[in-house]
Amino acid sequence: MAIKKSELYSSLWQSCDELRGGMDASQYKDYVLVLLFIKYISDKYVGQLYPPVNIPEGASFKDMVALKGKTSIGDDINKKIIAPLRDAKGNNLFSMPDFNDPEKLGSGREMVDRLTNLIAIFEKPALDFSKNRAGGDDILGDAYEYLMQHFAVDSGKSKGQFYTPAEVSRVIAKIIGINKINPDDTSDIAVYDPTCGSGSLLLKVAEEATRSVGLFGQEKDAATSGLARMNMILHNNPTAEIKQGNTLANPLFLADGQLITFDYVVANPPFSDKRWSNGVSVDDDPYNRFDSYGAPPDKNGDYAYLLHIIRSLKPHGKGACILPHGVLFRGNVESSIRKTLIKKGLIKGIIGLPANLFYGTGIPACIIVIDKENAANRKAIFMVDAGKGFIKDGNKNRLREMDIHKMVDVFNKHIEIAGYSRIVPINEIENNDFNLNIPRYIDSSEAEDCQDIEAHLLGGIPQRDIDALHAYWQVFPSLRNTLFEAANRTGYLSLQIANENIKAAIYEHPEFVSFIDQMNCVFTQWCDDSIKLLKSLELIPNPEESSELILNIPPKEIIHILSENLLTAYADKPLLNKYDVYQHLMNFWADVMQDDCYLIAVEGWVAETYRIIEEKKNKDNKVIRTIDKGWTCDLIPKPLVINRYFSEQQQAIDDQKFELEGFENQLIELEEQHSEEGAALNGVNNKTDANIALYDYIYLAWSAINTDTLRTYKAQIKELEIQETELLSLLDHHLLRDLKTSKANLTNKVITDRLKQDITSEETELLNRYLKTTKSIKDSQKIIKDLREAIITDIKAKIADNIESNYLLEISVIYRYLDLIQTIADSKKAIREAEAALDAELLAFYPTLNSEQIKQLVVDDKWMVAIDAAIHSEMNRVSQQLTQRITELAERYATPLPEITANVASLSAKVATHLKNMGISL
Repeated sequence: MAIKKSELYSSLWQSCDELRGGMDASQYKDYVLVLLFIKYISDKYVGQLYPPVNIPEGASFKDMVALKGKTSIGDDINKKIIAPLRDAKGNNLFSMPDFNDPEKLGSGREMVDRLTNLIAIFEKPALDFSKNRAGGDDILGDAYEYLMQHFAVDSGKSKGQFYTPAEVSRVIAKIIGINKINPDDTSDIAVYDPTCGSGSLLLKVAEEATRSVGLFGQEKDAATSGLARMNMILHNNPTAEIKQGNTLANPLFLADGQLITFDYVVANPPFSDKRWSNGVSVDDDPYNRFDSYGAPPDKNGDYAYLLHIIRSLKPHGKGACILPHGVLFRGNVESSIRKTLIKKGLIKGIIGLPANLFYGTGIPACIIVIDKENAANRKAIFMVDAGKGFIKDGNKNRLREMDIHKMVDVFNKHIEIAGYSRIVPINEIENNDFNLNIPRYIDSSEAEDCQDIEAHLLGGIPQRDIDALHAYWQVFPSLRNTLFEAANRTGYLSLQIANENIKAAIYEHPEFVSFIDQMNCVFTQWCDDSIKLLKSLELIPNPEESSELILNIPPKEIIHILSENLLTAYADKPLLNKYDVYQHLMNFWADVMQDDCYLIAVEGWVAETYRIIEEKKNKDNKVIRTIDKGWTCDLIPKPLVINRYFSEQQQAIDDQKFELEGFENQLIELEEQHSEEGAALNGVNNKTDANIALYDYIYLAWSAINTDTLRTYKAQIKELEIQETELLSLLDHHLLRDLKTSKANLTNKVITDRLKQDITSEETELLNRYLKTTKSIKDSQKIIKDLREAIITDIKAKIADNIESNYLLEISVIYRYLDLIQTIADSKKAIREAEAALDAELLAFYPTLNSEQIKQLVVDDKWMVAIDAAIHSEMNRVSQQLTQRITELAERYATPLPEITANVASLSAKVATHLKNMGISL
C-alpha cells in the first residue's frame, strides 16, 4: 500500500518519540535526520555505479538493521556506519551525532531499546524511499523540511534559528528574479547563502530557478552545516557546496584572498547579533565589506551581514536578506549606512512581514531586496506592508498561501494597493532623513466605524456609511434605491423595508441573482477545464528510468496549474478577492488533494482498500494486542461510492435511522410526561427498573380488581415457599447429596433409577418425599403462573377497553415504555445488520471499479464537490457582509434619542402610578 505524503511525515515524526525525554529538540533532531538520511541514500544509491554519495561496504541501512538488539549497538553505529560514511571520499558530510552517548540516549538496555526501536521505525515497508519521487516532486526532501520545521518549533526561542520558515523562503525565492533566467542560457548561475542554516532557503531558491544553478552556503554551527549537506543530497542537489565556519570572521568562499561574488545571495542571519565582530577586523577588513559604508555598531550585526551580502554580489547580482525592522529606522552609524545604501540605489524594495513568524524570535522582520544591476537608475523603493497577512498556528504566526501569492504578485509587478504597497520616491525618503520605516509611507490602519451623534439624536442612517459600501453599489446599482430612500434632511437615508426583510430583499434582487449566476459561470468554466486536466493524469515511464512509472504531470505542477487558472478566472471580479478564493483551493490541496495526487502518482487510478488495525501498547510501548477496526480506502472514501452506486441501500438505512429517531423521541417524551414523583416512571431508568415497577403496579391493580384470586395467589405463594424450604432440607441429606451428578445436579431419572434398586426403606421414603415435593413445587408454580397470566390478561383487556380503574394508567405507561425499549433495540439491531451487509457489498464492489469510474468518483464527486462548496462559501461570506452591515446600521440608528427619552418618561410614569396604587410613595 502506498503511503500518503502526510502519513509519511507523521510516521517520521513518531520516530522522535523514541528519543524525547533524554534530550531537547535541538539535539534529537540530529539523530532522527541522520537516520532518515542513511535510509534514503541506502534505498536510492546502493548498487549505483556513480552515486552522488559513496556508501562503503557494510555501512548501509541494511547493515544498521543487523545491529538491532546488540549490546554494542551505539558504538557499532558510530564505527561501522557513521564513520565510514563521513570519511568516504567525496561525501563531505561533516560531523554527525554520537550514537553511543549515554547522557542523551541512556545507558545499557535503555540505549539498546531506544536505538533498536528508532531503527525499526525506518524499516517499515511504507518508508521505502527507493521510489519516493513523483515526477520531480521529492517527497523525502519535503519530509526532511517538515521534520526540521517541527524541530525548530520544539527547540525553543534560542535554538530554532537553524531553519527559515518555508513560506518566507518561498517569498524570497520568488522575488529575487531567479525565475526570469533564460532556460537556454548556458552560463553558470551561482546562489549563495552566507548563513545557510539547514539550507532550506538555498533549496527554495534553486527550486524556483528555471534551470539548474550552483548552490553555495556557509554555516557557523557544525551540526547544522551537516544537516544542510544532507538536505542538499535529499533534494537532489549533491554538488552543492556547504562549508562550516563563521562567515563574517572567516569567509570560506574566496578567490585570490577576496570574496567570491555570486549572481544571487540570500540570507536569514541571526537577528541583532551582539557578537558579530568577534574575529572581524572591522577597521581594516581584508574583504572591503565596510568601505564607503562605515562599520556597523559593535553590538548589532544586522548591517554587517547585509554589507557582506552586498560585497558578495556580482555587479549585476540580486539578493534578499531577512532582518529585524530596526534596520529601517535605527539612528547613529546605522542611519549613515542606510543613507549610503539608498543613495547608491542598492535597495530595490522592502517587504514588511508579520510578527512572530520566526522560531528564534517573536519580533517582526522585513525582507530587504538588493539589486545591483539597476542601482544607478533607481529613483524609488517599492515598499510592501504585509504585516497583517497571516494565520495563527500554535504559538507562532504563519503565512498562508494567499499571503505569499499576493506578496509576490504585488512586489514583482510593482502593483500599488492602498494600505498595502507603494512606490516610494527616493526624494520623499530623503525628506524623511532616509528613514525607511514602512508606516511612514504606507498607512495600513483600518478606518474606524464612527458613531453619528446626529443620527442617534434625530434618526436616519448616515449617507456616508452607505456610500462606504460603494463596491456593492457598483455591482448592484438599483439595489441601493430598493433598500434606501432620502430622509427628511440632507446626508441621511431611511431604510424602506423592515429589518427582518433585509436579507430577502438583497438575495432576491435581480442584480444580486444575476451576479451570483455570473460567478457560478466563472466557477463552472474553471471546473470544466480542471476536470479535463485532472482526468488526463496517468502513469508513464520515467524518462530517466524507464522501469519506473511516474505521473505525467507532477503533483506540484498540478496544483500550480489549477491555482493559477483559478486566480486568472477570478481576477478583477467584483466583490470577490481572488486571493481569498485561491486560499480555499490551497487549503483543500493541503488537507486532502495533495495526498490523493501522491497516491495516484504511486499506484495510478486504483481504489486500494486496507484493514484498519489499532495497536494496543503497554507502558513499555510494546504491542500487546491488535484490534481490527474495519476497512477503508484513502483515495475513495466509502460515502462517495455509496452515494453513486448504493444510494437505495443507504436510503433504506437512513429511513430506518429516521424511524429509530422517532421511537427514541417517543421514549423521551414518555419519560418526561411520567417521571415526576408518584408517576409510573418515577425512578425507572432501564428495562429492569421498568419490570420491577410493572409488577408492583400489577399487584396493586390486582387488589382492586379481584381480591379473591389475589388471596388465592398469596396463599399459593406461601405454600410454594414452604415447599421450597422442605426441598432444601431434603437436599441437605447425605443420601441425596451422594446422588448428585458431576455438575452437582439431581435429576428425577437418577431418583427413579435409584428407587428400582435394592435400597433401605429409609432411603425409599426419602426419595419418594423428594419426588412428591418437586411435583408439588411444579404444581404451585403453574398455579401461580396461571393466576398471574389471568390477571395480566384481564388488566390488558381493561386497558384496551379504556376502562378507568386504579393503576391501569400506570401499567399501560410501563407497557408502552417496555414496548418502546424493545422496538428501539430491534431497530438498532436491524440497522447494524443492514450496515454490515452494505459494508460487505462495498468491500466486494471496490475491486470492480475501473479507472473511469475511479476518476469520476475522485475528480467529480470528491475534489470538485468540495472545492465548489468552499468557493461558494466565500461568495456567501461576501454577500452576508452586506446584509450584516446594513442590518447593523439600521439597528444602530433605529430609535433616536428623543423617542428613547419619551419611552423612558412614559414607562417611568406607569411605574409611579403602580407604586402609588400600592401605597408606596417616593
